[in-house]
Parts: sequence; structure tokens; C-alpha cells
Amino acid sequence: MDSDEKDSRTPEQEVARMFRVYRTVHEMVIDRGYIINSEAYNEIEYFKERCVKSGVIHKESMMFQVQKNDNPNEQLLVVFPDEKPVGVKYLKILCQKMLDQKVSRGIVVFPGTLTAAANKAIQVINTKENKNYEIDTFSEADLMVNITQHQLVPKHYVLSEEEKKTLLSKYRLKETQLPRIQITDPVAKYYGLKRGQVVKIMRPSETSGRYVTYRLCF
Repeated sequence: MDSDEKDSRTPEQEVARMFRVYRTVHEMVIDRGYIINSEAYNEIEYFKERCVKSGVIHKESMMFQVQKNDNPNEQLLVVFPDEKPVGVKYLKILCQKMLDQKVSRGIVVFPGTLTAAANKAIQVINTKENKNYEIDTFSEADLMVNITQHQLVPKHYVLSEEEKKTLLSKYRLKETQLPRIQITDPVAKYYGLKRGQVVKIMRPSETSGRYVTYRLCF
């Protein structure tokens, strides 16, 4: 999206657009197993009160931090930078903040693009060698709608390591024998899948009621 397109929107249209992004991010975080203390994120008046001042959206006010439902020590920080494009300098500040606050995962929702250098930095951050934190990135356009709520997208469940072991043992499989889902797949990105994780996919079936498949993220 270029600046001319943004400039053509009224302040009310921009607030409505960013509210949809804000709502989708919260739905995604819940689907990843994090705790949201209030359902008010789903109300535009709450968004306006929290994030809009004198008709102007304050991206810093959209930032929030949550913890995993089954592990309070596993923290997630969601940020909405206002700069375009988002570069390495911003990422360095974010990474230091995550280290200081002992946050293991971050989500960056950017308004335009990431610089080439920032994209490379993200790849380095998300390597196995880095044990401190991981960062997921989404453009605002990616999150205008929740893709998992589309009628053509089946329900996905991310298996725990124990559930994965049970599955492989039950069917006497090696993980490499499972069908695959790319880590860049939009649904895989939504759930924050890591390489080696397995997702259970449930589709409706006319004969059995539902059809279950499993895919390995690679």
C-alpha cells in the first residue's frame, strides 16, 4: 500500500481499518494459547478509547504483552511500529526490550514493508542458534481479516511435543513420512508454527462427519 492510498482514507476509515487489524491480532494470540484478560478488544469503542487520541491512532498504545495459558513464564509482546519501512534500528530496540523484559516471542505488525536488511535480521533471529527469542512479522494488510475464520479453511490444532510423539508411535511413522506444510504458509504463520511441529487438520466429511489429517511444518 502506498502513501497516496493511505492519504485517501478518512480518519474514520483508518480507525476502522486498524481496529480490524487489532482484533485479528488478538484472535491470533488467543488461538496460539495466550491469555487475553478482557474480550473488550472485540469492541471498536474500546479500541478508540485505548488507542485513538483526537482522531489520531497512537500505535504505541496498541502494543500489548500476554503470557501463555499453560506457562506464565512464556511471554509474547505484540508491537505496531509506525515507521515505514521498518528497519534494523527498530528491530535492535525491540530485541533489547524483549531481553530486558524476558519475553521469548514477539510479533511485529508493520504498516508498509520491512527493509532488506531487516528481513535478513529476522532470519538470523529465528535460527536455532538464537535461544533468547523469536520474532514473527505481519503486514497490516495480512491481518485485515482472520484467514482461519474463512469457510474454506479447515480447523487446525497445533500438537504438543507429547502429542506428536504419541501420533508417530501410534501409526509407527517417522515425522518425515507425514505430509508437509510450509513455514511460510499463511495458516502456519498465523499459528506461529516452528519447523518440526505437527498440526492436526480437521475437515468436514460427508461420510464420516470429519476427516483428520496431520502435517509437519518445514
